[in-house]
Amino acid sequence: MRIITGKYKGRHFEIPRSFKARPTTDFAKENIFNVLVQYVDFDGATALDLFSGTGSISLELVSRGCSQVVSVELERDHHRFIQDCLKKLQTDTCIPIRGDVFRFLKSCKQQYDLIFADPPYALKELATLPDVIFEKQLLKAEGIFVLEHGKDHDFSSHPHFKEHRQYGRVNFSIFTTEEKPVE
Repeated sequence: MRIITGKYKGRHFEIPRSFKARPTTDFAKENIFNVLVQYVDFDGATALDLFSGTGSISLELVSRGCSQVVSVELERDHHRFIQDCLKKLQTDTCIPIRGDVFRFLKSCKQQYDLIFADPPYALKELATLPDVIFEKQLLKAEGIFVLEHGKDHDFSSHPHFKEHRQYGRVNFSIFTTEEKPVE
């Protein structure tokens, strides 16, 4: 796993073979971040990384200048790996939280400029994530929510859906706080 750009550009971290996580490929990560720069000024932004897995997205957000990144991951070994990576970078910009994403969202009171979620593609609650994010009003006024998912989900009819991007087998749906006009 490598950091694509920013302060820590080129840094590599070896992911243990025992990990169950499916990290976002470097190809997909680079492409989705090329899209996100149209929506988000990362310098000073606040971000939430849900289902952090290896921490790849959190580390990329830190490297790109986010002032705060909250990283939520349930798996103990994955959480520890994220903590170790942050120690190697000697940064305190990221707050790694070990816990259930839905419990975290239920009690979260903070708003973010960017929320990124990469849940297991087979997660039965995956389709509810956009509704949870918008019902809890977790995005700032011009915030962006990015949901990584498999090909079986289509969010184009969601009122906050903005666009869909596909890179190989990886799909991203992008949502904004601005609702689409009712047709």
